[in-house]
Amino acid sequence: MAAGTFLSSQQVVCPPSLLRRAAGKDPAVTAIVGADHPVVLDSARQAQETGIIVPVLIGSPSGIENAAQEIGWDISGLEIVEASGEASAAQAGAQLASSKRVQMVMKGHVHSDTFMRPLLTKEGRIRGAGRLSHVFHMTVPNNDKEIMLTDCALNVAPNIKTRIAIVENAATLAHKLGITTPRVALLAASETVSGAMPVTRECEQIAEHFSASDLNAEVFGPLAFDNIVSADAAKMKGIEHPVAGDADVIVVPTIEAGNALFKMMVYFMGACAAGIVLGGSVPALLTSRADPPAARLASAALGAISVRSD
Repeated sequence: MAAGTFLSSQQVVCPPSLLRRAAGKDPAVTAIVGADHPVVLDSARQAQETGIIVPVLIGSPSGIENAAQEIGWDISGLEIVEASGEASAAQAGAQLASSKRVQMVMKGHVHSDTFMRPLLTKEGRIRGAGRLSHVFHMTVPNNDKEIMLTDCALNVAPNIKTRIAIVENAATLAHKLGITTPRVALLAASETVSGAMPVTRECEQIAEHFSASDLNAEVFGPLAFDNIVSADAAKMKGIEHPVAGDADVIVVPTIEAGNALFKMMVYFMGACAAGIVLGGSVPALLTSRADPPAARLASAALGAISVRSD
């Protein structure tokens, strides 16, 4: 890649392995909030044709129909829920979720805060006893390794208790993905506990908590990023642990660290980022309005896997 250039979102490819795991079961009924946009509809069409979802389209009926015509998709057999504006569409999606008419809610062409706000209210009722958290499932071209980043989009500066819940949510998703004992790395700037970097001590406490828990996962930290992804770097620093150099999940200390990490992988490495909010009564598929159809399709696949009981 030449200096000063970035990878185009059109180069992003939805990982076939994720689609294979999502297909073959009953498709998940999914509310598409803000469906009146060609890119949003294109991803919904792909997810339907792959057998992952049954879309319920929310937005301006005329806008949805015009967008469908633009991409050449016959939506005559689909349910359309009329909503005027982003807030109205988001409210309609939350109502469908709380009434159990849909199994998932997917963000379309609306702002993230507008999409999430009604889902987080008492009336929205997707909150359960647990903590909501966000996971990005990341895949890089020509690399078989899949890795999950959490929490890069929802919890801003999570304390120890919140990060414990974040680990639990991510481990549950990893189990659904077929990872029997996920390796969970707690990211910091150093692998050494230091009073000058309170996050390192917090990572140590989180790891100690899980060493005495019955969670089926290996949780370890603090670890600097090189020691998370490179077995050679970990070995050179004398770190001997199953998580070191081979993590399935990276738990970031703040939203800024997570946001920068996931966008670096997308724009410099061409990664496909499937985004999902876990911990509620239904998963919320939280993607960026700038995301290509491949990332939205991957998010739908990840959500479909997460709602299964097997």
